[in-house]
Amino acid sequence: MNSADDLKAVGPRIRMMMPQLTPLEARVVETVFGLRDFSEETALKDLAAEAGVSEAMVVKITKKLGFSGYRDFRMAVSNYNRLPTAEMHEELSVEDSSRQIIQKVFRTSIQALEETLAILDVDGFDRAADLLAKARQRDFYGVGGSAQIARDVAHKFLRIGVRATVQDDSHMMLMSASLLGADDIAVGFSHSGNTTAIIDAIQLARKCGARTIAITNYGGSPLAQIADIVLCSTAQGSPLMGENAAARIAQLNILDALFVAVAQRNYQAAERNLEKTMSAVTSKRKDKLP
Repeated sequence: MNSADDLKAVGPRIRMMMPQLTPLEARVVETVFGLRDFSEETALKDLAAEAGVSEAMVVKITKKLGFSGYRDFRMAVSNYNRLPTAEMHEELSVEDSSRQIIQKVFRTSIQALEETLAILDVDGFDRAADLLAKARQRDFYGVGGSAQIARDVAHKFLRIGVRATVQDDSHMMLMSASLLGADDIAVGFSHSGNTTAIIDAIQLARKCGARTIAITNYGGSPLAQIADIVLCSTAQGSPLMGENAAARIAQLNILDALFVAVAQRNYQAAERNLEKTMSAVTSKRKDKLP
């Protein structure tokens, strides 16, 4: 990554570690990002007083987040806050006009895309594309909104002749996972990475010899910890929309790129199958015309 990407990754990497912090530690981090005037001039004692904790606690938190200490943390966050992408996110309000709502929602999605691009594991992405292209059987597991993302990418893959099965029921996931083997792959979709049904299915698939991929917003989540490959999105939440809305946009873009990479690995077959599937749909439509 270049230095610009490194800076864009500061906020996302801190947010991804938030679930691993205690409520008190998370409150201190939220205090930092809530201070519009937080800069390289912000003294440790001032931040500690603002957050209502000891200076030692602040230093401990910065080290837990992967920094060498408060100064290192302060410099990284200050530089990140000066980026145009960091300023894109604005909280939605019930008083917002339609124009403000549109601008805030779009800017939050743009920020999610920019920052997801900065943190995306390209090596992991390549390995995921290889596995998906070569697999005998592909199982996609997701519930709720994550199941919709799984269906979207399964639909795209089918257009190029790459078949995948989407399971959104916990029992069906386990039944399908139990039948996987060394030539198969299971992909778990979970924004939080804490969805028990997805974790159980991925664990079973792995136990049966299949390779596993996690699509999640948190690299340190239980799902990410058990998967062979982790592809992370990142998005800043808001009380009205939560994190899921913008994260969904980022995940769909990761999966669109994965679709192209898989197609690229056997482009002639993908092109041939795309022609077949599109021809089948077009012919069916023509049959229904009066």
